[in-house]
Amino acid sequence: MAAAARDLSLVSQLGVAGSRVPALGKCGVHFLKKGRRANVGFKVRAAVQLGSENENATTKPLEKTLGMDVVSEVGLREKGFMGLRKTKLVCTIGPACSSLNDLEKLALAGMNVARLNMCHGSRDWHRDVIRKIKMLNEEKGFSVSVMIDTEGSQIHVVDHGAPSSLKVEEDSIWRFTAKNSEGSRPFTVQANHERFSEGVEVGDEVVIDGGMACFVVVEKTGNDLHCKCIDPGLFLPGAKFSFWRDGKLVRRNHKLPTLTTKDWADIDFGISEEVDFFALSFVNHADSVEQLKNYLSTKSTRSIKVLAKIESLESLHNLKEIVQASDGIMVARGDLGVEIPLEQIPTVQEDIIYICRQLNKPVIVASQLLESMVEYPTPTRAEVADVSEAVRQYADALMLSGESAIGSYGQKALSVLEMTSTRIESWAREENRQSLLSQYQLGVSLPDRTAEQICNCAVEMANNLGVDAIFVYTKHGYMATLLSRNRPNPPIFAFTKEESTIMSLNLHWGVVPFQVDLSDDTESNISKSIKFMKSKGLIMHGDVVLVVSDVVPTRATPIASQSIQVKTVV
Repeated sequence: MAAAARDLSLVSQLGVAGSRVPALGKCGVHFLKKGRRANVGFKVRAAVQLGSENENATTKPLEKTLGMDVVSEVGLREKGFMGLRKTKLVCTIGPACSSLNDLEKLALAGMNVARLNMCHGSRDWHRDVIRKIKMLNEEKGFSVSVMIDTEGSQIHVVDHGAPSSLKVEEDSIWRFTAKNSEGSRPFTVQANHERFSEGVEVGDEVVIDGGMACFVVVEKTGNDLHCKCIDPGLFLPGAKFSFWRDGKLVRRNHKLPTLTTKDWADIDFGISEEVDFFALSFVNHADSVEQLKNYLSTKSTRSIKVLAKIESLESLHNLKEIVQASDGIMVARGDLGVEIPLEQIPTVQEDIIYICRQLNKPVIVASQLLESMVEYPTPTRAEVADVSEAVRQYADALMLSGESAIGSYGQKALSVLEMTSTRIESWAREENRQSLLSQYQLGVSLPDRTAEQICNCAVEMANNLGVDAIFVYTKHGYMATLLSRNRPNPPIFAFTKEESTIMSLNLHWGVVPFQVDLSDDTESNISKSIKFMKSKGLIMHGDVVLVVSDVVPTRATPIASQSIQVKTVV
């Protein structure tokens, strides 16, 4: 089975010429000058000793004004700055890992974001999971963000007769129906859409989850389909299915809305439960993303981020506009692999990651990373190579789906992502693979363009000087994301007082967020954070940090300024 689709050159959509690995221009002496235009200035200070002044002064208890999640704290203490994993990890929560104990184990193993798929489970079940995660964050010191994934208009399985995965045997006959059957009905599959079989003909193929199993339609009775298995495999709960004829996708649901009535109800539920992200399924145009963001701005005072899932050929054609409208992207390779030839998936994935970095949007690589671990405790070597490639491409995050939601080895699967990510990141540093992007300018105003240049230059300095860490002080996290965009060798510690900023930064590569009550005094903020980390044994004599700060104009300091400082702890 093959789809007829033309080759896609996604990078050209940006209008950015040149190589993918260009060298950023060296920071010149002009960065030492202070600009006066538009009341914006920037400056570089170097080799400042920090930590010895007034060490015995009485201060407010630091633990009450600063906070770091317990997993990052333990990791920093045990592994040091360069040992911290930079690629973020997303776990889909399902019946196999929804207990309080299992959620805590996933958090301890490195889960940064918990994903809830609204295709499965009741809202009461999802509410229970969300509240367990929030309780763990509050009582155990974790900082796990919550993402809700909308169901969308895709046709999928409601029930296939088993509570978990089901093996499909060759030549077995199955009935696909939209009718709700009472009791157990072997070889009966219930679809979620009453007109799911509209336009389907005898002889068409029914493909499960992009190729997990395949049937051919042998009889059509009303809206019901009687199908014979021609490619045996695994039938997962909630599996999506598509229809093919003569090697081409049968397009039948193109008029269905991106957000259904159920999706809007799920979104209101997510707002009431104060989730951190919405992942929007089957986005084909930027309009649906903007519609949801406008809705959230009127319904919630919290900053809830909207991610667009790229899983169709049409979404690739409108990729730049979708990325620009979104707060992040999920590369849903399973559904995407149904719509474009399989051999195009690797290059399309790399192009999407590259474009997201150019436009400064976090990107998650999802679907079938460790699919064999749904049933087996050890991944295939090919799966580990696939994970390694996504890390090598500098994806912001990797996501487990069925591996954690319904698999027997979810925690082992997460540990595979953790170990593989850490190893490949270390190898990339050893091989000096880190490279700065060609500068696709995002900002229009002088302050925004200045912030970009400051962060680009800061990363180059940090790599060249071999500093231990980058500190950034930020309210909404923007400068932290600009630093992350350039994938520096040292970790980025983002100090902010906004909880929503901390939760959103959990999805950005290399960023470790701290909660801190920032003041208008930059030097006071720096001194406070250094003292806190020293008190925890997280930083010590001789460590060198590069500090990036963004000072907002106040009555006391009417001139806005961004600065880079290099400080040595004494």
